Amino acid sequence: MTPLIPGTHNSRDVGGLPLTDGGSIAAGVLYRSDALAAVTDAGLEVIASSPIGTIIDFRTESERAEAPNRLPAGVPIAEHHLSLLEGALPTGAAPTPGMAVDAEMMRRMLERIPSISQLYLGMLQHAAPAFADVARSIASPENADRPGVLVHCTAGKDRTGVATALMLDIAGAERDAVVDDYTQSEQNLSGAWAEAMTARVAAMGVPLVPAVTELLSGTPREAIESAFAWIDERGGSAAYLRSGGLDDDTIAGVRARLRN
Repeated sequence: MTPLIPGTHNSRDVGGLPLTDGGSIAAGVLYRSDALAAVTDAGLEVIASSPIGTIIDFRTESERAEAPNRLPAGVPIAEHHLSLLEGALPTGAAPTPGMAVDAEMMRRMLERIPSISQLYLGMLQHAAPAFADVARSIASPENADRPGVLVHCTAGKDRTGVATALMLDIAGAERDAVVDDYTQSEQNLSGAWAEAMTARVAAMGVPLVPAVTELLSGTPREAIESAFAWIDERGGSAAYLRSGGLDDDTIAGVRARLRN
């Protein structure tokens, strides 16, 4: 799939996904992307001409410092930083070539690598307030002339993927369509993005075992399904967001804006 914003790999408008009771998710309301650091001039034009007026960045401070977003000048776009650690990718310079890597330390690290499903369950246990903030931005746009909200992290697959899935779920999107949108990210990130990231991690001395490469660019169906199962066991997406401080009026506002 061609990214919506030139210079990104994993950007799209989630509008058009089918709703369980007919109709579809409204276009121009919720966008998702990987980092906006390499947006081209053409990409800047796309953002400027879009309804996007709020950008929610889930990256950590170090991720943002290493790859600042590139946004169109003079366009009223508010940026909100809601840092989440789960899914954060390595930052900083790679070790000097030939630097010794402690084999025992590496073995222990590889043993502790979580699956993506485990990563999401850890995220969900503390990130409800951050995801509730996303819902507020959708329900009550800061700029009525630019009411679109774009959520992103570094790859646009984990932190962004869970946030997007939650918003689509409370809007009433078909669950299979939400899962399919999530899994699309792996295909979008394949090729140049995944190759660059795996090379970077390999330069740090990390063996490219399957668990590592999946964390870098994978979006296995079972990962988001296990996240939904955890959420459903606790009353569903709306109940989960209420646990993060969201009220019923805001939930209704998200539904109203996301539904055609």
